[in-house]
Amino acid sequence: MTAHSHRAAFDPAYSGNTFIGATDSYDSARAIIYGMPMDWTTSFRPGTRLGPRRIREVSVGLEEYSPYLDRHLEDVAFFDAGDIPLPFGNPGRSLDMISEYVGRWLDDGKLPIGLGGEHLVTLGAARAVLERVPDVRILHFDAHTDLREQYEGEPLSHSAVIRKIADLIPPKRIYQFGIRSGTREEFAYAREHTNFHPFQVLEPLQSVLAEIGQKPCYVTIDIDVLDPAFAPGTGTAEAGGVASRELLAAVHAMKDLQVVGFDLVEVAPVLDPTEQTQIVAAKLIREALLSFAL
Repeated sequence: MTAHSHRAAFDPAYSGNTFIGATDSYDSARAIIYGMPMDWTTSFRPGTRLGPRRIREVSVGLEEYSPYLDRHLEDVAFFDAGDIPLPFGNPGRSLDMISEYVGRWLDDGKLPIGLGGEHLVTLGAARAVLERVPDVRILHFDAHTDLREQYEGEPLSHSAVIRKIADLIPPKRIYQFGIRSGTREEFAYAREHTNFHPFQVLEPLQSVLAEIGQKPCYVTIDIDVLDPAFAPGTGTAEAGGVASRELLAAVHAMKDLQVVGFDLVEVAPVLDPTEQTQIVAAKLIREALLSFAL
């Protein structure tokens, strides 16, 4: 049975291509890759709805072996479920659908690995995780605080996603890394309420690993945590970010955590004709699979 014909029982709309190394067996898979093709609330440059497909397409240029981890994609069984068929222009219903799909995968004992899409999609996945793992920690890697209460009068915004999560759990369960952009009010909120580590990624992450221990974690990476020199293909690129080598090292540093969900968001392929953003995103997904899904 091929991946094109085998769909999970809840039948996500298949995207027509799979991430390199994906198995055609949902039942035997430890992890599920899925797409969230949404940019309904993008506030600057749109195009992230095309991210999941293009990340999959460029993944064929990767080796299946990771020399960082000495692991191979054949060592982990993962299924590419395609893209969730989100209703165009309807963020509320889209979030509900993401929660429904991710919840079913979690109930089946799978590790969901999401491809965005704008960052608001993380709220849908996080809701599903929180319903089942209420003591989860959120590890947030981003250029932006994403702590607004609303943007231009819209409470459901990619710039408000972490604040919406902070309304659902104690904010001290949220760890933020690499942040270098936001309002004065957002920075003040983060310094008071979350575990806030602006400007840097790897060093502060390493400093909190023992504190997190084996508490369950949901990891969300906005590709714009990288400097635009490494990832120009994103809607709100922000100068002063980290290098791709450091972000890869951060993923590897989390390999012993109890990761119960992961996403990588805000890749906008149309903004990067060089493909370097999509290529680094695909490599990060490979390393996440080999770090979290074994």
